[in-house]
Amino acid sequence: MKKSTFEWEQELLDKQEFSFVIGIDEAGRGPLAGPVVASAAIVKHRDWQKMDDKTWDLVRDSKKLSPKQREKVFAFIAENFYVGIGICDHRTIDDVNILEATFLAMKKALSDLYSKINRDLSAQEQNGVRRIQDSKYVVLVDGNKQIPNLSLYQKAVVGGDGIVKSISAASIMAKVTRDRLMLEAHAKYPQYGFDKHKGYGTKVHMEALHRIGPCEIHRQTFEPMPTLAKKR
Repeated sequence: MKKSTFEWEQELLDKQEFSFVIGIDEAGRGPLAGPVVASAAIVKHRDWQKMDDKTWDLVRDSKKLSPKQREKVFAFIAENFYVGIGICDHRTIDDVNILEATFLAMKKALSDLYSKINRDLSAQEQNGVRRIQDSKYVVLVDGNKQIPNLSLYQKAVVGGDGIVKSISAASIMAKVTRDRLMLEAHAKYPQYGFDKHKGYGTKVHMEALHRIGPCEIHRQTFEPMPTLAKKR
């Protein structure tokens, strides 16, 4: 079974074409409710061989981790990676469609990442550390599609969240961030069970939709919302 490693990052950095390798992934394309959340991540340290903390093994595809494991590794990633988060809510998803909203969330995550890494590196500029705008960097995107209209060099990596450590980190940060938002939604709309299914179309969720109809955060362009609207 393939493991998530820093091999992609190492190869790209060894070529000296790039100074930073950014992993990016999203969570929440499939649910019927709530936002889509993207995360962009750059590892802070490049001494791969010295990373012997067993927690690094948990930095892998978020779908292969339990909720407790994801929460455990969330703080670890925040400490060892620069992380940017981008969110597009249900209204944006309905306005532009889920694919375009996903790309927009990814661009927001990159902007958030730039501001954070530049703030950190600007304090080190007197030591010769360059700001990210002055560096060459590459974006590794999970999946088979690149982010359109992005003036950066990028590669789409199918199954990247399971093999590229930076994408794995991004997948966990996006998933945990979105799950926390859905827990907040559950407090406001407990009748749907968002704390259990996080907005996905489970049997319990579908039964609630047909019984009481959608709430404010449901994606109105996703079935069965258009069908339910016609019935009412």
